[in-house]
Amino acid sequence: MTKHYILNLDPDAKYEWDRRTLRDPITADHPVLTDLVAQAVGEEAGAYLVAVSIEVTVLEKAPLTERAPVPPIEVTNRPLPQLVA
Repeated sequence: MTKHYILNLDPDAKYEWDRRTLRDPITADHPVLTDLVAQAVGEEAGAYLVAVSIEVTVLEKAPLTERAPVPPIEVTNRPLPQLVA
C-alpha cells in the first residue's frame, strides 16, 4: 500500500507540534498509523504481530514559505457609551 503525504519540517515554528507535520495532500488530515495498519490487516478483530516497513521517497521539495509577522494590536482607551435605561 502506497500513501502520499506532505511532510513539513520547520525548526523555527512557534509551537512544538508545528515543527514536524505530516498531512494528506488532498484532505490535509493527519494520518493515523494505527488506522493504516488496521486497514492493511482487514480490520478483523484479533491481536496481530505486524511488521511495518516505512520507505520514504522524496517526490518534490518546496521551500518553507515565510510567515508574515503579525502586527501588534493597537488598543485605545475610549470611554464606553452610556446606556440609557
